[in-house]
Amino acid sequence: LRVKDQPGVLADITRILADGRISIDAMVQKEPAEGQDQVDIIMLTHQAVEKNVDAAIARIEALPVVLGKVARIRLEELR
Repeated sequence: LRVKDQPGVLADITRILADGRISIDAMVQKEPAEGQDQVDIIMLTHQAVEKNVDAAIARIEALPVVLGKVARIRLEELR
């Protein structure tokens, strides 16, 4: 997801995930390019209930600091 680079953004996002009982497995947030005030955050979650993920994404996209839609890529385990 792309967000404004300002304090508290990650806290808002992780609170929404916690409220939805969604646990974060890994996260990457790189420094924005010089002169940019936006940054990309990439998160990998543990397995979660899909309706909880859908609800969390809707709440995250409604945050004023989130720019555009959240891109979700489903990770499937092949056996």
